[in-house]
This record gives sequence, C-alpha cells and structure tokens, in this order.
Amino acid sequence: MPTPTPVSLKGDAEALHIEWSDGAKHRLTWRLLRDECPCADCRGHGDGPPPKKAAPPPGLLPILSAAEAQPLRVSQMRPMGNYAYSIHFNDGHNTGIYTLVYLRELGEGKVPGS
Repeated sequence: MPTPTPVSLKGDAEALHIEWSDGAKHRLTWRLLRDECPCADCRGHGDGPPPKKAAPPPGLLPILSAAEAQPLRVSQMRPMGNYAYSIHFNDGHNTGIYTLVYLRELGEGKVPGS
C-alpha cells in the first residue's frame, strides 16, 4: 500500500497542519518536530549538538540568552524532492530531513515522544 501524500500543508505560529490524501489530518507542533528531528546530530550519530549549559547552582534561576527566550518558530520549510521536507528553525537548526513517512508516523504517534 503506497504512503498517503499530503494534499495540504499549512503552518501557523505553533504547528504544521497536514491533510493527507487518505483523509487523515495531523497537527504537528514545531516543538515536536524540533524535538524529534531525524538528523544524525540529534539522533547521536554525528558530532552532536553543542553541549548543554551546566545547571545553575541550587536556588538560582538559569539565565537564558535572547535566542533561548524566543518561542520556537520555523523560518523556512522547503520540499526535498517528492519525498521529504527540510525545516529551518529559528534556533539555527536546519539539518533535519523529514520524510513523508516520518511525518505520517509522527502524526500517528508512532515515534517515541510524539
């Protein structure tokens, strides 16, 4: 059975909305897409993302940079052939290639964390 294809992709401030050729509809938040990025660095197969900041001493609040304080948004989303999308996030991350199969799995909750 072939993978359903998107007939509509729309983004708003919080999520990507996908309507599929088989009638299914999914809402994937930008946070979910960022957290479940399939790139090698995020999955532990590359050099990895930059190390996380050390936790502040007990009783002190962490200091966030201006970039960290901004809500997560998508600055660009473009097709990669007929099988995937590249998503550029405003935190500077842009190496994930989200296949249609992977987007469908995320929408159906078949990926841990989704």
